[in-house]
Formats: sequence, structure tokens, C-alpha cells
Amino acid sequence: MTTDPAGCKTIGCSACGDRIVLPGSRAMDPMKIRGDFPILNVQVHDGKPLAYLDNAATTQKSSSVVCALCDYYQFCNANVHRSLHYLAEQATRAFERGRERVAAFIQAPGVRNIVFTRGTTESINLVAHSWGRKFIRPGDEIVLTEMEHHSNLVPWQLLAKEKGAVLRFVPVLEDGTLDQDAYRKLLTPKVKLVAFVHVSNVLGTVNPAKEMVAAARAIGAVTLVDGAQSVPHQPVSVEDLGCDFLAFSGHKMLGPTGIGVLFGRDTLLESMDPFMGGGEMISRVTLEESTWADVPQKFEAGTPHISGAVGLGAATDYLTELGMDKVHAREQELTKITIEALSAVPGVRIFGRAPERSGAVSFEVEGVHPHDLAQFADREGVAIRAGHMCAQPLLRKFGLPAVARASLYFYNLPEEIERLVHAVRKAKEFFAHGTR
Repeated sequence: MTTDPAGCKTIGCSACGDRIVLPGSRAMDPMKIRGDFPILNVQVHDGKPLAYLDNAATTQKSSSVVCALCDYYQFCNANVHRSLHYLAEQATRAFERGRERVAAFIQAPGVRNIVFTRGTTESINLVAHSWGRKFIRPGDEIVLTEMEHHSNLVPWQLLAKEKGAVLRFVPVLEDGTLDQDAYRKLLTPKVKLVAFVHVSNVLGTVNPAKEMVAAARAIGAVTLVDGAQSVPHQPVSVEDLGCDFLAFSGHKMLGPTGIGVLFGRDTLLESMDPFMGGGEMISRVTLEESTWADVPQKFEAGTPHISGAVGLGAATDYLTELGMDKVHAREQELTKITIEALSAVPGVRIFGRAPERSGAVSFEVEGVHPHDLAQFADREGVAIRAGHMCAQPLLRKFGLPAVARASLYFYNLPEEIERLVHAVRKAKEFFAHGTR
């Protein structure tokens, strides 16, 4: 047990202290990396080793992240931005260091641009509420796409209904890419906001976000990028993207659940009204009125998810140390193996053939319902997801009520993909003949 510069005791990691992380300093050795994730050694269903292929839903947590959470609660736990005692100072430092690490991870200009939320969904709702309610007028147009997750669709539906705005949608082509010609035609002076997913959680499509943002900003539209499936899997720089808002979730990038991030440009965050009222988001309060704290505190009412910020900071440290270029390259290798292996099984149809795609591989198996397939795979120790993936309009466009999805991360192994394919073949045989 050691003591970090902040005075907090740590066990092999630091919840509150500074860390110097050398980008890409760790070798991408899958077996050594898996040693950082004890849950990957869990055995399920009569001793079968777990093959966790549901990373688009949530990723597993490294020991360093779990350790940072334990250290915080055991040695630094207090409320932040309030009291003047020692523990409160250490907790505040730990919380704000998490913000600093996140800002550095996405190359944000500074910590003022980083608002902590509960996740991507709350981040998008915050923009819809605080920016949309103030600046969207009747007849204004909001451009979305047909591949949006419900979290980047429902908030805008609610706002459009309330404000009398009009929703427009970029079509998805048969190969799973967005129709860029149609997109450019939608960009008229009536458009006030363009919001789209960077990487589809169903099709795996990596959209040309930088180009789409530039086209939208050229007509004066505000841009929001849903980075839930991109920030954890590839290098993402808000400076390079040029977007006005970027939303993502901690639990999809090794961090704890219940913590998320909204990046916003200074001028926009300053112009927006608060999302929620209460403690910490105020400057001065009387019985009749209140004035607001500076950003980002203006949008962080009440006691925040302190440990979540600490854990997310540790997660960004881990990913930075691996190197996001290496994370992306490893995932690309695994995705290629998965698509080739599943495609070799008769009766398997894979959705999304974009030239640039991520490790979310959605598919169907002839004669097997996706839910049955997921349960069958689970009995073989393989964890995948089945359902509408919170993207019902997209699946409806392809004439599907549900799909199965295997989603990969850098700690997965080719052997786990082989086990998935074996489970698919067994399920196909079982439902074709009614016997195991």
C-alpha cells in the first residue's frame, strides 16, 4: 500500500493523484491484457468458460478501474465542491481529475467543455432540453438519420412536437451506409440542428462524421455527434471532428455505469439554460430568483456521480496507455475474423457492408429466432445480444423485428469467435431437426 501525492492510500493505482501515461506504452498482448479483467475468467453453465461478446451493450472493467473505485470509497470519500475539510478536498480533486482526463482523452480545449451526465442518453436529452427549448422555433428543421439509436431520436421527437419543428431523416442505403447525396440536399437554411450517430450500434457503420459536421456547420446548423460506439473503439478528437456537441457513456469504455459525458463548445454551453435546478448549479439564490454557476457546474445539479468520474478517469488512463490506435487495429482484426467466420455458415445473413465499420456485427440465422439463438449461445458460454437494439426504425427498414449481435473489444480472442460460430451451427442444426 502506497500514498499518492494527494495523500490518499492506494493499492496499485491512484484514485486521486496525478498519473503520467505514455500513449501506446503497453503492448497489445491479448492474454496479458485479459489478466487485467478477472471477470473474463468466469465459468458459466456447468463450467464453460465465458466468451463475452456483448461489448456494445457494456464493456467489462479492468482491475485498475475497480481498484480506483475501491480506493476512492475507502480513503477519499466525501462530497465535492462544498466542505473545506481534508477528505472533501481530496474528493473534489479526484472528481475534477476525472474531468481533466476525459478532456485530454477526446482532445477537448479544456475542462469547461466537459459536462458529466449519467450517460449518452442524458447528454442528448440535456442538449434537447437546454439548447433545443431555447433556440428551436416553429418550422425549424432537425436533421437526423434512419440509423439512430432511440436515445438520439426520442428526445428530438419530443422537442419537435413541443416546438412545432420538423424532423428530416438521412436514408440508410442497402449496404448500411448513409445516403450522402440525400444528406446534402436536406441541408437547407431551415435546418437548425444536425444530430447523428458516429458508429451504428446495429450495422457497425462508421459514418464520415468530420465531413458531415463540416457540411452542417457550413449552413450554420448546430451539430451533435452520438459517440457512444466510437469514443471507446477508435481515436476521437473533438478538435478534428469540429462538432458542437459530442455525447458518450463511461460504461461502454471500461468505466462505471451511471457516468457519461457531454462535450460542448463554450459559447453554446454559456448560452444554454440549466437542465436541472438545485444545489451546486447556482451562483446566488433568493426566494424569488437565482443566478447560475459557471459551466460546467451549471449543468451538474446536486451531488454528482463522484466515484463514476474517478472510475472513468482510470478507464481513460488504461485506454490511453494501450493506445487507441492499437485498440482500433485489434478490433478491426477481430471484426474481419467474425464476419468471415459467420459468412461461412449457410443461412447466416450479416447486416451492414460499409467499407469502414466497427466490431458490432448484427446477423440473423435462417430458421432460428434471434432470442432463441442468444439463449442457445448462452448455454454454450457465449454472451451475445438479441433484440431490436434500441433502433426499431432501422430494423423495420430492413424488415426485421430483431437481430442477433456479437460485439467485440480488444480483449476478445479468435477462439471466442470460433465458439460463437460453433454455437450458431449447433443452434441451426437443433432447430432444423428438433434434436441436439
